[in-house]
Amino acid sequence: MAPFTDHSSLYRIPHPLPLDSGQMLEDAEIAFCTYGTLAPDKSNAVLVCHALTGDQYVASEHPITGKPGWWERMVGPGKPIDTDRFFVICANVIGSCMGSTGPASIASDGAPYAMRFPVITIRDMVRGLVGLLDGLEIAQLHAVVGGSMGGMQALSLAANWPDRAARVLVIASTARHSAQNIAFHEVGRQAIMADPAWAGGNYYAEKARPDNGLAVARMAAHITYLSEAGLTEKFGRRLQDRDAKSFGFDADFQVESYLRYQGSGFTRRFDANSYLYITRAMDYLDIAEEHGGKLANAFARAQARFCIVSFDTDWLYPTAESRHIVHALNAAGAKVSFVELSAAHGHDSFLLEHEQLDRVVEGFLA
Repeated sequence: MAPFTDHSSLYRIPHPLPLDSGQMLEDAEIAFCTYGTLAPDKSNAVLVCHALTGDQYVASEHPITGKPGWWERMVGPGKPIDTDRFFVICANVIGSCMGSTGPASIASDGAPYAMRFPVITIRDMVRGLVGLLDGLEIAQLHAVVGGSMGGMQALSLAANWPDRAARVLVIASTARHSAQNIAFHEVGRQAIMADPAWAGGNYYAEKARPDNGLAVARMAAHITYLSEAGLTEKFGRRLQDRDAKSFGFDADFQVESYLRYQGSGFTRRFDANSYLYITRAMDYLDIAEEHGGKLANAFARAQARFCIVSFDTDWLYPTAESRHIVHALNAAGAKVSFVELSAAHGHDSFLLEHEQLDRVVEGFLA
């Protein structure tokens, strides 16, 4: 058994990256981590795509928070995405803030891009990932795997670069953002932009950051990642460190304290402008629209095997969204399997301990 080590790297795409907006991103860099050993014929590469607030540290300690990798339970030796068998790649998407080119990056004039950074799409993020695969000289992945926004990237890769992955595993995701999804994101964006410290996005040289707005955005979004049953089970209406209501506006309830903790912790590792750009990219997602208005058209050239997974308590991307993808894949004649898993914790169930999901992932990648 090879020692389990991660290798953190930075790859500069050697050509301007074309974007859906019509602009070009010059000197784009992709920060990524790899785990395991690439086979001589490069046939064992698995690309793991991260969600909105994720990063490349899928199975290794986060350099800012010191916490374990966000999917450490899934990626590693002997785990469902087995690094004794597979060469696992996880890259930070463009627009984010953990090393890949984004709003906080330095532009050619020596100042941060800030809001001069071009608006991007999920397909643009995948263009960056494809550029990385080209740099690694990996013509076809054994599999691409992603949950939530990571699943959007996996679908976009399958639709727009159908020869680049032999297997496509999409978990708790969608092929388009609904009006409700867009509405929640807009609340978060407005919270950030209403923070006086946001300063039109030009806060990088200032001591004050729009942490209050970003924390509120995270709190609002985090509610959508959970289920009502999960919140009730974990918190109910229990009070936080007190025997009676305060009749004030401190965190009387445990759930309030929890959300405040989530919000404040998030500001220590994420950039507010990146949150604006990435949520906008997710809201623009409509893979059917990109292919003549019919989702089946997007997969007309698909040769990959697909596995679509949903959770019965996920109200952010409910099972109906996954079924919509499955129906389109069936109409396109693609090989697809689908499973809805029972889980108590809503959308975030794909990140938590779930034996059935482990078996699905391990079996599909075999």
